[in-house]
Amino acid sequence: MPTDVPKEPTAMPEPLPLRVAVVGAGPAGIYAADILCKSDPQATVDIFDRLPTPYGLIRYGVAPDHPRIKGIINSLHHVMSNPRITFHGNVHVGVDVGVDELREFFDAIIVATGAERDRHVDLPGIDLVGSHGAAEFVSFYDAHPDRKQAWDLTGASSVAVIGVGNVALDVSRILARTGDELLYTEIPPHVHAALKKSAVTDVHMFARRGPAQAKFTPVELRDIDRSPNVQAVVDPAGMEFDEASEKALKGSKSLRMVVDVLSEWALREPAPGPHRRIHIHFLQNPVAVLGEGQVTGLRTERQELSGDGTAHGTGEFTDWEVQAVYRAVGYRSEPIDGLPWDAAANVLPNVAGRVLEGGQRVPGLYATGWVKRGPVGLIGSTKSDAAETVANLLADAPRLRRAPQRDRQAVLDHLAAKGLELTDFTGWDRLDAHERSLGRAATAAGASLPRERIKVISRAEMTAIARADLAAFRGDPNASRADTTGRRDG
Repeated sequence: MPTDVPKEPTAMPEPLPLRVAVVGAGPAGIYAADILCKSDPQATVDIFDRLPTPYGLIRYGVAPDHPRIKGIINSLHHVMSNPRITFHGNVHVGVDVGVDELREFFDAIIVATGAERDRHVDLPGIDLVGSHGAAEFVSFYDAHPDRKQAWDLTGASSVAVIGVGNVALDVSRILARTGDELLYTEIPPHVHAALKKSAVTDVHMFARRGPAQAKFTPVELRDIDRSPNVQAVVDPAGMEFDEASEKALKGSKSLRMVVDVLSEWALREPAPGPHRRIHIHFLQNPVAVLGEGQVTGLRTERQELSGDGTAHGTGEFTDWEVQAVYRAVGYRSEPIDGLPWDAAANVLPNVAGRVLEGGQRVPGLYATGWVKRGPVGLIGSTKSDAAETVANLLADAPRLRRAPQRDRQAVLDHLAAKGLELTDFTGWDRLDAHERSLGRAATAAGASLPRERIKVISRAEMTAIARADLAAFRGDPNASRADTTGRRDG
């Protein structure tokens, strides 16, 4: 009688390598891609951005006179050069391509779209002509291709900035500096022209609480007083501290440094030389923007510290004569079509980076950066934030639904079929080299200061340069179109 022969155990198939899409090519998205590739040696990542260039707020949200911060681009460039990471520029996810479409090509999606719009301030008169969001002005002086390309600074000698964070310092510093001082930076001619014509002599920064509650860093604070044409002036009346303030100072070396600088400035005599000043007023809460049709002033209420780190009004009001108001009270993220949204917090609802809808986890969908936690924290926070999100994605990987189309070329074919003018990372290198050549040309032509680069402003021109199609952009009938598949070299 035959006996059963034991069967060889069936070998388990090797799991498919992870295919992940990252939406947003700023630091948050790039760090997430880097951590994922280092954690999983088989994973591949495609990064999508609605702009033709990578780097997000590092390119379009950092003041041009902060080259050390822009130095972060060098490390981000190294990450983006990884052959397992592909960049797709000029792709607006939620508009040009839907999230559900991406699911056909990727096992998981990480949303890292950041926050670049102004948070609203509910003040009477906030919508008057001459009232601006700080993000609007930052986008102007950083030459964001989709924002205002003109800014009139000729009609205001005195302006108010609401807020005492790093963005408020950037805005105040750029408003106070002369256009020629910034000619060593990458600002394009139209930004230099606007600043050169500026009538601003006095910038007034207003903070609702005291100096121990200020949100800026010591380095950023000191920078506003480095120009020979600008002096920082601190109103001594606001230099007050309570029990909570003293406790905060003992617990933070950085905060102690900030307060020491502010105290020094509050005690010094105004210098006769600089013709522009940045005034910092603590314990002054803006309550109304004044004017009829046009900003003519800002009303603030004097505050008192409550002992617990908060402040309350005293009923004493001051009207400040200013001709423009800039609100620098924080950024907000924007919703993406097809994704859940927390309209109160302006973030993707999530727990530790796992996106939720109706309180339930959405399989394969993750968030990192400011769209995950709100617009707080610096670059270090962004890295740790990405690490948390990626760790949870990898923990979920065995249970993720695997995308039916896994060929990297299939993504490019799908996007090309939509008629999108894709840019890739090789194209960014081409644009980067072009902008640097503009800087060298300006220097050789006799620029007053050496120029490292001059930014290209137009989205169409950036796209043409990135796609090696500049002659066609400029209307050359003999130009031959370059390969535009979006495929990376190599």
